[in-house]
Amino acid sequence: MLDKMYKEFPEGEEPEMMKKVSKILKDADAFIVVSGEYNNSVPPGLLNLIDHYQSEYFFKASAIATYSDANFGGVRAGIHLRAFLCELGMPSIPTMFAMSKVQDSFDENGNAIDKAYERRVKKFLDEFDWYASALKEARKNGTPY
Repeated sequence: MLDKMYKEFPEGEEPEMMKKVSKILKDADAFIVVSGEYNNSVPPGLLNLIDHYQSEYFFKASAIATYSDANFGGVRAGIHLRAFLCELGMPSIPTMFAMSKVQDSFDENGNAIDKAYERRVKKFLDEFDWYASALKEARKNGTPY
């Protein structure tokens, strides 16, 4: 587990892996956060990773996709993520993509068994693209801070 945020390291003393992750996050226009569910919440490793960066997320859209082997499809983790991501400066789109019983959702070739997933994914990604494009365009004119 990490115990210091990336910004807390003196310049030039950041761990190399954290520097690489920071660049990836800075270069991203938006984020799709994919999470399983752990004890009705977000897995600790994912929270730990997200927690160690800050300005890299500011004014970028996020979308939440969750999964589980049970009926709720990770939505409890998704609800926690929605508040968490917004607090970090990357508001999530209204639609959340949840996949329940993920172990039964694909055939041996990786294709979705339930064709409704294809329609849901398209709607989810179209909405995400709209928000990501809108915020990217707005960032061209500067940000509030």
